Amino acid sequence: MSFIAEYGLFLAKIVTVVVAIIALAVAIVSLSSRKKGGQGQLQLGHPGEDYQTLKQTLAVAKLPEHEQKLFLKAEKKQRKEKAKASKAKAKQGISEETKNTLFLLDFKGSMDAGEVASLRKEISAVLSVASAGDEVLLRLESPGGVVHGYGLAASQLQRLRDHGIPLTAVVDKVAASGGYMMACVASRIIAAPFAIIGSIGVVAQVPNFNRLLKRNDIDIELHTAGQYKRTLTLLGENTEEGREKFREDLNETHLLFKSFVHQMRPGLDIESVATGEHWYGRQALENGLVDEIATSDEVIIRQMDKFNILSVGYSKKKSIIERFTQSGAQVAERMLQKWWQRGEKPLL
Repeated sequence: MSFIAEYGLFLAKIVTVVVAIIALAVAIVSLSSRKKGGQGQLQLGHPGEDYQTLKQTLAVAKLPEHEQKLFLKAEKKQRKEKAKASKAKAKQGISEETKNTLFLLDFKGSMDAGEVASLRKEISAVLSVASAGDEVLLRLESPGGVVHGYGLAASQLQRLRDHGIPLTAVVDKVAASGGYMMACVASRIIAAPFAIIGSIGVVAQVPNFNRLLKRNDIDIELHTAGQYKRTLTLLGENTEEGREKFREDLNETHLLFKSFVHQMRPGLDIESVATGEHWYGRQALENGLVDEIATSDEVIIRQMDKFNILSVGYSKKKSIIERFTQSGAQVAERMLQKWWQRGEKPLL
């Protein structure tokens, strides 16, 4: 028995040392990545070229086997001739006609609109190189969230509008509440047939545990300076005056929301749609909330002949701890959203 006890103690020491080494390594990596923090990079893509590659692959696959080699040979010859002609023009000092650029941005918003940190970088990059005739296409997906977060996101999009760059927002799934606040900044809104649009309203709820604490003889002291510094609280006793002020603040926020949407889309009957309701794509079109029914894929393919399409994204390298905590937060948020959708939205 003494041998087993000593062996168990030895294993415990080994495990302790290994855990300590791993913790130290994680701490060192985290600190080094934090020193390099703040550094991100633009990620660029060419959806037009990707689509042409996909199209060519399928076109070749449709041909009989004996014709595939001939097709690829002819395609290769055509590319060589085109490159040769471009080179000859460059030697003669003749510049080729180039298409304008359609910058493709993506915004998939969370409750706190934290993605605006990347959006502001992307918009700054676009504004630094955009020329006359260039446009921006935003693929937007957001159920809304905090007022200040989505207010900032809409203000970032407003920068494009202020510089005279046409902005089109495309919604494949949902642009509700704060998401629609962002969408209405665009000069044109396009939505998929069953995309959720609208929800021009404000909601807030605060649980109160005061009675539970009183039953357990727990006292809470809350001291404020200013009559309305705290209207509703989690632990203190709420008053009717505080509730009234809280409702008043909600109504004022709603008025600002309505005013902003009406300013961006003056032709919209704002009183009939600012009820907090949401509509599906075709219903939203009838109510004037969107301008066209189509998916983002269809819109991008339509623009390929007119524009060079360049997707722009900004990503920041995250530390191990940030990746771990963010993934946990995303899982929790997805679970909450699924729970909410099951209670509020019909299922197919």
